[in-house]
Amino acid sequence: MAAIDKVRIIVVGDSGVGKSSLTHLICQHQPISNPSWTIGCSVDVKLHEYKEGTPYQKTYFIELWDIGGSHSHRNTRSVFYNPTHGIILVHDLTNRKSQQNLQKWLGEILNRDSGCKSRYSSFDDFDPEQFVGSTQIPILVIGTKLDLVEQVRCHSQQRSSTIAEECGADEIFLDCQQIRSLAAGSSSAVKLSRFFDKVIERRYHSRDRISPFSDKRRSAVASLSPKFYHAD
Repeated sequence: MAAIDKVRIIVVGDSGVGKSSLTHLICQHQPISNPSWTIGCSVDVKLHEYKEGTPYQKTYFIELWDIGGSHSHRNTRSVFYNPTHGIILVHDLTNRKSQQNLQKWLGEILNRDSGCKSRYSSFDDFDPEQFVGSTQIPILVIGTKLDLVEQVRCHSQQRSSTIAEECGADEIFLDCQQIRSLAAGSSSAVKLSRFFDKVIERRYHSRDRISPFSDKRRSAVASLSPKFYHAD
């Protein structure tokens, strides 16, 4: 049996926004009843059909690396950022601060090789187009806890005019406790599949194939197998 190619997508956002519930829903197609706090990193995997229904259809592994959001682990979690082929930025629709912090997460990921704190310390100073234009990393923004939001239509319009637009990224809003949130054929499912296709396209089929991160330290990271840590 031929080996299946894979891509690594990191899932980042503040603690408590629902990253573990999101990755479980995507990969297991069912909600998780009692998600635990992620410390370090947890990896979940799903099979994805690239360009499904076309002559170019091919199966790939999608690795979703759920990165713990605790600020106290900021200096150690960069080991999980290499390589990165795609980024899912997650925020809680009931917590505006978690949405504002997405630019800090993006800056932390893309400045991982700089060895210093990102100079983009405030929302007004952040320029995601500069990063995206140089790295060509596909980005998807996901707002969770849709079920808890009042006046969803107005709220969503307000949220979608921020980092998603500035990065040229799709944005979806989900209730991760409902299977129908990612039902086949739904708008959210279509956007998610399109994002996965884009990540695979960049990684394996793009003529330019500009690596999102240099693999110069891959040999050092290769010796580290993914470990799964969860708080009790």
